[in-house]
Amino acid sequence: MAAGVSAEPFGRSADGREVERWTLVAGRARMRVLTLGGIVQSLEVPDRGGDAASVVLGFPTAAGYDGEGRFAGALVGRVANRIAGGRFTLDGRTYQVPANDGPNALHGGPEGFWCRPWTIRAVEEAVEEAVGEAVGEAGADAATIELRLTSPDGEMGFPGTLDVAVRYRLADDGDAVTWSVDYTATTDAPTVVALTSHAYFALGGEGSGDTYRQRLRIPAERVTAVGPGLLPTGELAPVAGTPLDFREPCPVGDRIRDPYPQLLLGLGYDHNYVLDGEPGPDGLRLAADLEDPVSGRRLVLRTTEPGVQFHSGNFLDGSLVGVGGGTYRQGDGICLETQHFPDAANQPAFPSIVLRPGQTYRSRTEHVFTAG
Repeated sequence: MAAGVSAEPFGRSADGREVERWTLVAGRARMRVLTLGGIVQSLEVPDRGGDAASVVLGFPTAAGYDGEGRFAGALVGRVANRIAGGRFTLDGRTYQVPANDGPNALHGGPEGFWCRPWTIRAVEEAVEEAVGEAVGEAGADAATIELRLTSPDGEMGFPGTLDVAVRYRLADDGDAVTWSVDYTATTDAPTVVALTSHAYFALGGEGSGDTYRQRLRIPAERVTAVGPGLLPTGELAPVAGTPLDFREPCPVGDRIRDPYPQLLLGLGYDHNYVLDGEPGPDGLRLAADLEDPVSGRRLVLRTTEPGVQFHSGNFLDGSLVGVGGGTYRQGDGICLETQHFPDAANQPAFPSIVLRPGQTYRSRTEHVFTAG
């Protein structure tokens, strides 16, 4: 396939808004992205035999991204993950975000970035400006789009007008396919911001069944322990000797049904891992390494973020029908959301998510796919 970017109408969202679908092609890879929520509907990469299939869960229509499917593949913010009680205090003033997860605010509230219309444009590789420390790979087929969104002061209760730009770059150098995500944001008043992508990965291919055989490694000695509502308690709990330990590769499903209190709270894995190791010269550190023994596909995740949320698809219940026509059940996709820590707005010991005028929020994550 020749590298390139194209766009087409893609029906309407559940609330009646027109949606476009953008397609990025680079070498052996193809990605489809919706203006609705910046959603990655599909991401096709080859297996060990060279056969391409989408390795993310997605839905066949824009209206399908509603209800329980609302976060799948989307850009989430203004603050990813949970804010306790939807409430936080900044510079002595308390702000309230509407609850959409019991009493808590999840992924920016009930009208977060994941359901907003984003503006998308193609970015020419020859004249692409770096976002953060992003650079192109020599000799790679590549395609890039930029997604933009302005969140006005007071939206979902957050202070400050926030201007957000995100770049998706798909590249294939013949050995690996890389999907890089670069986030930037600026504000006109003090605010909080923490963005991520909520893709559900299925390295065996979308619709291939549960991911429990896939082997996962996360280089983290600690997690942010959770209590009721999956809110952090503030404790950075050691993983050693527990089912949360993925410092050595282990099949996702080997211990998922252990009667361990943290697993019982989340109905499986739904935990933020505190990443070990110092970032490399490019500012990135290893966040996760996931491999499917059947297809041979492997995903290596690197990020500038201090944590990664491993979510094992615990709430997929068979009520959602994917692009391939099958239903998604528990464990059929894995989320690996690079992020600042949950409820950081209320946890002063966690890395800060405060952004002030004159500062630029920057974050970068690379997803590197190989097969062998």
